[in-house]
Amino acid sequence: QVLLVESGGDLVQPGDSLRLSCTTSGRTFSQYSMGWFRQAPGKERESVANIMSGDGNKYYADSVKGRFTISRDGAKNTLYLQMDSLEPRDTALYFCAARAGRIILSALRAPSSYDYWGQGTQVTVSS
Repeated sequence: QVLLVESGGDLVQPGDSLRLSCTTSGRTFSQYSMGWFRQAPGKERESVANIMSGDGNKYYADSVKGRFTISRDGAKNTLYLQMDSLEPRDTALYFCAARAGRIILSALRAPSSYDYWGQGTQVTVSS
């Protein structure tokens, strides 16, 4: 069992920055592929950024490339999402997710590929 707890969501203005954190418990952190997903009202859950187990390769949605950065700290068992130049379209409930081991790239960004989910943290970007 892997427990995921997100934090860091807030109400901010366009152009501001936020850093989301996802603290994990359970098995060895580095053995999991992990990702940040978001879901806006009335929309499907979508992948924002993902990091592969082992080599730590990172992947981003086109809409956040150059603005968001995913990272992990093995010593703290924590996954981060640094979000810069936030836009109103980034408003959503953000989730952290994890699955054991590596998967093919095409599956890495699919919500159905993940076994463990946090409860989410709300990010609202509004002037």
